[in-house]
Amino acid sequence: MRLPFMKMHGLGNDFVVIDGRGAMTLPDSDTVMAIADRHRGVGFDQLAVISDDDAADAFLTFYNADGSTSAACGNATRCIARHLMDETGRDALRLRTEHGILPARDAGNGLTSVNMGPARTRWDEIPLAGAVDTLSLPIEGAPVATSMGNPHCTFFVEDAEAVDLARLGPAIEHHPLFPQRTNVQVVHVAGPDRLRMRVWERGVGLTLASGSSSCAVASAAHRRGLTGPEVTIKLDGGDIAIRIAGDGIWMTGPTAHVFDGIWRG
Repeated sequence: MRLPFMKMHGLGNDFVVIDGRGAMTLPDSDTVMAIADRHRGVGFDQLAVISDDDAADAFLTFYNADGSTSAACGNATRCIARHLMDETGRDALRLRTEHGILPARDAGNGLTSVNMGPARTRWDEIPLAGAVDTLSLPIEGAPVATSMGNPHCTFFVEDAEAVDLARLGPAIEHHPLFPQRTNVQVVHVAGPDRLRMRVWERGVGLTLASGSSSCAVASAAHRRGLTGPEVTIKLDGGDIAIRIAGDGIWMTGPTAHVFDGIWRG
């Protein structure tokens, strides 16, 4: 297999991106996992495939490092939006994912914004295994459950730095309340419009950043009355700005196109 790819990242949340528009052999799950290997492959948090689409400028498919798929990946969407805007000379476009059609735009100063759509908070939309209060789950720590096209479980704690997320993350990812597993965040309020967050991603593990997690955390904090609709979230990889608006949740931050390569599987 001769598979051209791009390596990109948003705040250290890194991706292999394959442009599958036109005639292109796409990877199967075994190839995805081989590319994901950080010692014997390329390494990534997610792999994204760009495809042609009749309803939007492109369709995006996301794979986790374990070969499973995800309906949403916010930072990868921002990276690809920046790539396509640079390619076409446009300052706005629409990308379609399993989560829906997501508007993207150039935010100036090298920043890219994507509207990830509204947060979903009903137990059956996330989904959860049963009808419970999604603002206070029956799990120690009373976390919040949210869907941004993928499930999220957010713990508000006194100090996000002090939590052993390498232990907590996999235990909650595979908690029976989440039949499709879940992303896990630990967060503390650093100011009236500032949050500190660390992330365990479903099918990946510890990551430096996560766009969909950032949107879910901003929604959870706003639902709990901890912050307003606009926050800056400090992640291990840097800061991202989140704005909850009437048309969805906008996320704005930097992107990087690191290098191009060819996978020879």
